[in-house]
Amino acid sequence: MGLFDNILGQFIDVIEWLDSTNDTIIYRFQRHNNEIKQGAKLIVRPGQQAIFVNEGQIADIFQPGTYELYTKNLPILSTLKAWPYGFNSPYKAEVYFVNTKTFTNLKWGTSNPIPMRDADFGAVRIRAYGNYSIRINEPGNLLKTLVSTDGLFQVDEVQDHLRNIIITEFASWLGKAQIPLLNFASHYADFGEQVRQGIQPQMQEIGVELTGLYIENVSVPPSVEEAIDKRSSMGILGNLQDYAQYQAANAIEESAKNPGSGNMGLEFGVGMAMAQKLNNTFNSPASAPPPPIIQWFIAQNGQPVGPLTPDQLRQQGLTPDTLVWHSGLPGWTAAAQIPELAPILPPPPPPAL
Repeated sequence: MGLFDNILGQFIDVIEWLDSTNDTIIYRFQRHNNEIKQGAKLIVRPGQQAIFVNEGQIADIFQPGTYELYTKNLPILSTLKAWPYGFNSPYKAEVYFVNTKTFTNLKWGTSNPIPMRDADFGAVRIRAYGNYSIRINEPGNLLKTLVSTDGLFQVDEVQDHLRNIIITEFASWLGKAQIPLLNFASHYADFGEQVRQGIQPQMQEIGVELTGLYIENVSVPPSVEEAIDKRSSMGILGNLQDYAQYQAANAIEESAKNPGSGNMGLEFGVGMAMAQKLNNTFNSPASAPPPPIIQWFIAQNGQPVGPLTPDQLRQQGLTPDTLVWHSGLPGWTAAAQIPELAPILPPPPPPAL
């Protein structure tokens, strides 16, 4: 090989990208004036694609492998450039490396509460958060819609956009699902998959595949949490008899293990009495309400005096002829004519001799 060939060999490019960031989605290969020599070596590693772009137009795409670049394996670029057959000079083109690995543990969450109507608690506002994973499956779409001329396109540049899509779909799904709030936690996996499937068509438009979406938590305001706790407590109260009997059985067992610590028979009796009392308390029918208190009035010097209790009537010098009234009587009536006042009337005088 002559001196000229040695010098020419020094201009043969090696085009490759070694990602040291772990969060870069697309990287534009940097070289002076974007000039590429015929016969340059292109190395596309596993988990990458290389895309040649000419004046904003996507040309040839290379999958993982090692290539020597000539016009024969750049058919689209050759057409765009209108190269004559056997063209052998350096040429200009932009080369973008696309990271096709799966990016995991990306975070999403509601920045503001989402209102929903629940059958048990009425109108409530909830917050939710979780994580998701993505993979670039249509690099050309991503280049055209989001990357444009960005030479280093990283995950954080697309996260806000993806997060907004996720939250919008989550809120829409939440309104249509009509799932009781108390059932959320047991269906997180199903809910995440349903939301993922609903979002995927929008993701496809920008060349992204949403490979997984996970709901880690759905939270409610403290007032609703308190209501849920109260409802749980009421459920426990419904089984107090069983709980008391269980506690009594445990006490008996402990006494049997420690015979010198107390009176086993007494403890058994106390435990069963507590269980019976609780059973009567929670299972007996509600007692009847107390009868209403009658408010009495008496006539003194032509004026009504009251309201008075029966004891107060007696203190006022009630006699059989005293006119009395209470709500429900048609009018003023002599006390002797009202049977319920008989016990407090003075006894009649004995017959005269």
